[in-house]
Order: sequence, then C-alpha cells, then structure tokens
Amino acid sequence: MNLKDTIRTIPDFPKPGIMYRDITTLLTSRRAFAQTVIEMSAPYQTKNIDNVAGIEARGFTVGGAIAYELQAGFVPIRKKGKLPYKTYAQDYDLEYGSDTLEIHADAIRGQEKVLLVDDLIATGGTAEAAVKLLRKAGANIVGAAFIVSLPDLGGVAKLVSMGIPVTVLVEYEGE
Repeated sequence: MNLKDTIRTIPDFPKPGIMYRDITTLLTSRRAFAQTVIEMSAPYQTKNIDNVAGIEARGFTVGGAIAYELQAGFVPIRKKGKLPYKTYAQDYDLEYGSDTLEIHADAIRGQEKVLLVDDLIATGGTAEAAVKLLRKAGANIVGAAFIVSLPDLGGVAKLVSMGIPVTVLVEYEGE
C-alpha cells in the first residue's frame, strides 16, 4: 500500500498558502495504520530501544503503537503545564512566538535508548526542542521517526546535524 495515498491534503489550512497533511485518514485505515507502525518500527527492531518518546499529540498515537511493537516503554512529551510531577522543560521558537515542551524528570533512567516519534517534521523546531529535552534528561537518542517530512523546510537536516538518524515514510517535496 502506498501510504501517501492515505494522507488527505487540505489546502489553505490553517491559513492561506499552507497545504495541511492530515494523517487522520491514515490512522482510520487499519491497514495503513498497521503498515505505518511496522515500517516506522522496522529500523529499530534490533536496537534494544528502552523507550519511545512521542511528541504531543499525534506522536502519542503512533508512538504508543511503536512502543508496543518494539516492546519498549512510552514517554509522553507534552506542552507546558500538562504533566503532574516534576519536569524538565525546553523552550523553543514558533513562527509567531514561543512554546515549551516538558517531560517528567524521572521518565528517562540513565542512558536509556530512546526513539523519538511524531507524525510530521517540517522546520524541525519542535523535534529539535524534543531532542534537547531528552538529552537534558540523559537519554541516548537512537533515532527519530516521522510519518511525513516536508524536506524543503529543513527539519530532517536539522536533526541529522544534531547527530540523530532520521526515518521518514512519506515526503512532500516543495510544499
């Protein structure tokens, strides 16, 4: 199955000129979702991953399934103020303003091997913040996996320059 065929494109969302890549159509197809989890997990089957870290919110959906497939734990990376215990925080810049990601301070124990997961990587700002946050917590980041990449926006290159191997299933060039 061609996963790209299961992703809906919505023009001019959330603002004019943006081509929004909606993976909810992929998630609601049991064959596409299963294939996504298997393909995203495959490169890491022999890496003895301790935890999969998923970025809020779609990274939770895919990350939890990948953690199950890899027989690993799951670490949620959330927006500031959503976690009830002691946290590590990492600020990052957005197109208009800034935001903060957090994880529980005890989510990573020692040099655990961690796979970072999210649905899409564009400029890489959120993923870069997640990498910095995981490193602050002591994680050994083995890789990052995304369903969709917009390579012209440079996010994958940003992570690779940070020493993170990246797996992507679908690319949309020039968009």
